[in-house]
Amino acid sequence: MDLNSITPDKTLDTRGLTCPMPMLKTKKELKGMKADQTLEVFGDDPGSKNDIPDFANKGGNAFLGMVDDPEGYTKYYIKKG
Repeated sequence: MDLNSITPDKTLDTRGLTCPMPMLKTKKELKGMKADQTLEVFGDDPGSKNDIPDFANKGGNAFLGMVDDPEGYTKYYIKKG
């Protein structure tokens, strides 16, 4: 799957936040979304590279992947289950 071709339904910017805030905000955002919608999360906390994929695959959601942006942050893609 080409992650750059994904058109997210919502985008959440967690840049500048440290653990556990990126995870908590991601969880809250997903709760308000409908099934099969895609959430794009921007983050620069190193711990998120493990936390977000692990969380996203629980509870029926699907982690679609992540892309390191040249500007120094990571884009994560999660499909709501």
